[in-house]
Amino acid sequence: MKRRAVVALASGLTLLLGQDEAAINADHAECAFFGKQRVKKIFSQETEAVVALLGGVRSTQAFVPGGSRTFSSLKGSNSGNVVDKHIFGVLQTKGIERAARTNDYEFARRVSLDLTGRVPRPERVTEFVSNSDPDKRTKYVDELLNSTEWVDKWTMYFGDLYKNTDQIRATNTIRHAEGREAFYRWIYDSLKEGKPYNRMAFEVIAAEGQNSWTQGELNWQIGNRTTGGPAQDNFDQMAAVTMETFLGNSHFNCIVCHNGRGHVDTLSLWGKGASRMQGYGFAAFFSQVTLVQQPRDQRPDPNIYYWTVGLNGNGTYALNTTTGNRPPRQQVGTTRIVSPVYPFGASMTANSGESLRTAAARLVTTDFNFARATVNYIWKELMVRGLVEPVNQMDPDSLDPDNPPPAPWTLQPSNAPLLRDLAQDFIDGGYNLKSLMRRIATSDAYQLSARFYGQWNPAWENLHARRLVKRLWAEEVYDAIAQTSNVAAPITMAVSSRVPNGALAMTRVVPAAMQTTSPASRGGAAAFMNPFYPGDREGTERRRDGSDQQALTLMNNNFVMTRTRAATAGGLLSRHINKTDRDLIDHLYLTVLSRLPDESERITAGTALNSAFSSNRSQAAENLLWSLYNKVDFFFNY
Repeated sequence: MKRRAVVALASGLTLLLGQDEAAINADHAECAFFGKQRVKKIFSQETEAVVALLGGVRSTQAFVPGGSRTFSSLKGSNSGNVVDKHIFGVLQTKGIERAARTNDYEFARRVSLDLTGRVPRPERVTEFVSNSDPDKRTKYVDELLNSTEWVDKWTMYFGDLYKNTDQIRATNTIRHAEGREAFYRWIYDSLKEGKPYNRMAFEVIAAEGQNSWTQGELNWQIGNRTTGGPAQDNFDQMAAVTMETFLGNSHFNCIVCHNGRGHVDTLSLWGKGASRMQGYGFAAFFSQVTLVQQPRDQRPDPNIYYWTVGLNGNGTYALNTTTGNRPPRQQVGTTRIVSPVYPFGASMTANSGESLRTAAARLVTTDFNFARATVNYIWKELMVRGLVEPVNQMDPDSLDPDNPPPAPWTLQPSNAPLLRDLAQDFIDGGYNLKSLMRRIATSDAYQLSARFYGQWNPAWENLHARRLVKRLWAEEVYDAIAQTSNVAAPITMAVSSRVPNGALAMTRVVPAAMQTTSPASRGGAAAFMNPFYPGDREGTERRRDGSDQQALTLMNNNFVMTRTRAATAGGLLSRHINKTDRDLIDHLYLTVLSRLPDESERITAGTALNSAFSSNRSQAAENLLWSLYNKVDFFFNY
């Protein structure tokens, strides 16, 4: 099989997806990264390009084992799922036809990647497709939710959200490897034990303790410190990160610099009327936090330390600064010390005997918008596009369908009743993340095909009339190649700080990229993953768009090339090279792409296996396997 054809396909796709047509328009330079303008137009580009390139994956799959489902209509669906009630209700009202139900092959791969970050093993795909149980999809979702791989995937997700890394270079804040590992373990254990998400949020916001290397939750607040200014800069930053992470409100970061009017007027109805004093009021909840470095042992080394997070009961938020990272804080009337007041509700402050940060944690996690924001974050990860986009720019005054904003403002969510009801369902379910994901993944809306037979209108994307596609995470691509090739790719991580002679004190080996504790911990494996934009958990966020470097990596990187060789002991080809052409082709497709080839693909692959351009069958098989790793449906989830 000629590799040039795949080069053209992969390069053309990734170059297309690498385009960013987003304009940046804002009323104030400090707010330039806000607004609808920052929603990349990549949704349309990505879905259209990938669906077009998936044309070879026939809608009937050509060969379908008994008991499996091909694409089918969902007309008259009565799932009873709150997701379907609202998604399909809107489509029906607007007279929009929805896509057909995706087939079992695609569902098995889709939901496995979404929930665990792993592609399903070929024998599991065959078993699933052949199963005639009408509830098999729901049971498969439950199986995935109860797997250790689910814990791995979502520990990675929340590690991104909470920005768990060794060092924040912008502020020279160093957790060290021990702090990163402790934070990772806290997230992992919280998810594994099924800790309610409101409790997880409460614990990181209110955390106090003596050692950030042994008490993992302390590391979130440590990462929120800032330097180069007065203490109030710290309080503001802690408040702003809390608002963005748990309420999806990054506009608050503007409000602690200036009044909203004249700056975010077109971006947020709430922000338009918000005052800097309101920003001070929430930041005041963090005015009693103390962050202190402690040397790690009896041989003090100022460069290796852990942190304590404590309470200074006399701390206040004073309006008396003229320097720092934010504009001066000056006395307002007779007010010199700002009292802590939650900005969303009347007289919402600390109760008698309650520490200020405990009060902040309580107020945030009992706010209905905490549930809305959490649902929106998870919805975006599973459904590709959030009900509110961008997910961190929720406008508190434009969310409620029962109290819509005045004209000319409109409801911000694409489906405000769904966001409301799904948030209430999340609360009623005890803030259970698995239950939330189960609700979404078992909905008929989640199970729609990415293909749409008819005239597609890009304006329907936020209505979820069909499945939106997405490129795999960097870790998912790495693990999928290692798993499907049957050639292990363990990663060695440093898990402790350097001892005085500069040697690493301790390392840990993990079998999968999804089990690494941060992008900075991956050593040599990072060279393969970095072109797929894993982010750095500092200033660079994870991205799903494409690039020509991704195509070149899949085509040429030694990580791929060594795993396509028939001579690699124990590898996929070495174990199956003696199969008949048909059986070998089917097995490679099922292993790598989680589906069988259609008849035209089988004929093309069979011709390639016996091509005069290959010196022997092993080389031809290597080319075939290599081409599968470079197919668009390998590194996209559709």
